Formats: sequence, C-alpha cells, structure tokens
Amino acid sequence: MTEAEALKAAQDALKAWGVTATPRLIKNRENIVLESEGPEGQRAALRLHRPGYQSDDAIRSELWWSEALVAAGMTVPQPIRTLDGEVLATGGARVASLVTWLDGEPLGEGGVPLAMPPAEQEALHEALGAELARLHMVSDDMTRPEAFERATMDLEALLGSDPAWGRYWENPSLTEAESAELRAAGAELREVIAKHAEQGGDFGLIHADALRENVLQQGDQVRLIDFDDGVFGFRMYELGVQMSQNWDQPNREELGAALLRGYATVRALPERAEDLLEAFTLMRGLASCGWTNGRYADDDPAVRGYAERALEMARRWRG
Repeated sequence: MTEAEALKAAQDALKAWGVTATPRLIKNRENIVLESEGPEGQRAALRLHRPGYQSDDAIRSELWWSEALVAAGMTVPQPIRTLDGEVLATGGARVASLVTWLDGEPLGEGGVPLAMPPAEQEALHEALGAELARLHMVSDDMTRPEAFERATMDLEALLGSDPAWGRYWENPSLTEAESAELRAAGAELREVIAKHAEQGGDFGLIHADALRENVLQQGDQVRLIDFDDGVFGFRMYELGVQMSQNWDQPNREELGAALLRGYATVRALPERAEDLLEAFTLMRGLASCGWTNGRYADDDPAVRGYAERALEMARRWRG
C-alpha cells in the first residue's frame, strides 16, 4: 500500500472503535503500524495485518495471549476492543487490531551498532533474558482456549526440505558452491537441534521475533512488543533470534552471556546453553537468508546481504 492508501485504510478501520482522529504512520511494511487514539482518547497502536500471513483466528489467539500475559503481571500491548466488543475489525481493506501503546525507545536497529556503553548493553541484555524467561514461564502456565491457533516452528519447519521461512539454499544471490555450503551447515545444524529435541529441549510458545526493534527500553527496564510472529517453538531459538543482530558485534560473547545469565535468573537453561545459543543464532541467519526469497527483487542488495551474513555465520560456527 502507498502511504495515502494506508492512511485511508486506517481511518476506515478506526470507525470500528468510534475513533475519528487521523492516525500517524509509523511502519509501512508487511504489517502497517500507525500511532492512533483509542476510543477513550488514549494513545494506541493500530495494526493493519498483512493479508495471507495469519488467519483471523491466529490473530485473535495472539491478542488473547497478550491479554493473558498482562493478567499474569507482564507489560505487553493488549487489545482494545471495538464498539462491538471484538478484538478485530474485519470489514475493511485489511484486518485491523488496536492495542495499547507502550512508552519507551527501541533497543536499537538491525545492522547498526548499539549506541550505549558496553556495560549498559550487557545490563539491558540481562534484563531482556529475564523478560523472555518470564514470557515462557507465564505462557506455559496459561490454560489456552480450545480455539487457540498459532503455527509450530519445529525441526521440520526450521530445517526440513521446505522450511517455513523459505529454502535458504535457494537464495538467488548464492553461487552453486555457496548454496552447497549452506546446505552442509544446515545438515550439521539439524543434527544439533535434533539432539536437543531428543533430550527434551524446552519447546512452547515464543515471541520468535525479539529483535531490537521489538524490544522497548525505558530506563533499565525492557518490554516486548509485536507478537505477530509468535509460534510454538524452541525456547533457545527465541534467544538465537535476539542474538542474530549481535553476531558481528565485538562484544557479542559478553552480550550472549548476559542474555543467558538473565534468563537463568527466572527459568532453567539447558545443558550446553552457550553452544545451543550459537547454533540457534545461526539458525536465524539461515532462516533470514531464505526469508528474502520472493520478498525482494533478485538483484536487491538486501538479498545478497542476508546471504553473506548467513555464509559468514555458518563459516564461523563450523570452524
């Protein structure tokens, strides 16, 4: 959608909440996100959901999950119901949801070195590890409704013949040799993750997209936003996703240790957690390499950028 089309769709959607104020566009990507007013004049975030990505029931499940997390004492965006008492508005150009606004600044941006001093970086990653552990613990304690629907990101979805995020070895920028290199890394990675699963690897609801842009910092506190990618998946994959943006930072080992340290204050880590963190960090790198397939033109620099990142991560991991 163009910006004008997005604003028009947003204003149409907001009628379901009785809101007439003009929203402000924040992000026009797969989901369109706008800053808006709620029905009581409160600050809110309007999401126009990307067509074909999540079913209406899956989006409702995400919003139910958010309400349950808040009820358990966590601070995450929760749905604001329409005038009809629904969590979704489904009659417009896109399915829409309106959620409460959380104050704070994003932890950072992918591809841009973190701006704060190293000690503060470590403290925030330790806080984030604890917050992710709380998310996992609360999610396990919930009694989900029968209609709860979220995708499962198991071993096959990650590293099968048709991965959920795309065949990373078919990234169009790869040479034949580079493609073979990534397939070999994927095969080795599959053995590691399969062994983790066989040993009872922690598996359940995860945010699955705890990148810097989706982590809000307010002082020494961190909060998660944007649960749109939430799935049933490996809990260590959750941490690997976060570390995938730190993989090339000079203090990446310290940040990884801080993330694990914070997690362990709330929830037990598996054996050899440091090795698993490296493996699942590479897993996210491969997934991102496949994610570009069909989303960008073959000659878009981002396609090669994700491929080069995956190759460098794989080479370092394989030694």
